[in-house]
Amino acid sequence: MTATRDVVWLSAEQQRVWRSWLSASAAINEHLNEELRPFGLDLGEYEILVRLSEAPERQLRMSELAASVRQSRSRLTHAVSRLEKKGIVGRTNCPFDGRGVIAHLTDPGFELLAEAAFAHVRSVRDAFVDVVDPADFEALGRAMNAVLAAED
Repeated sequence: MTATRDVVWLSAEQQRVWRSWLSASAAINEHLNEELRPFGLDLGEYEILVRLSEAPERQLRMSELAASVRQSRSRLTHAVSRLEKKGIVGRTNCPFDGRGVIAHLTDPGFELLAEAAFAHVRSVRDAFVDVVDPADFEALGRAMNAVLAAED
């Protein structure tokens, strides 16, 4: 554990950027959730549907799905349970591992995702892509890739 006296405090500019990122992230997520609400989804649920739709045979092990959507296994289990009650996602036992569970996107779930995608992409553009200068957007992409690379 790093001693508190060894911490390099953020400069005023770094603090400003950090807080702007926190506020903007919250505002964007709020906007995206609002736009998905008419479809009975929130952003986390939408991302689950997207990841399943992109997977082979529209299915993933729950552990893989949790990692890909950056949710704890417990949180993912609750979200998938909600989606399962709506008939959008199903779960089956893994045929290769008795402890594993596979989540799969149902046909009605795929249809819902296809409908919601138009509103979602429009809201991503409205809240983020179209309001950021293209050069800044490219720089932000590099910055976020650096953050993700530092995790590895």
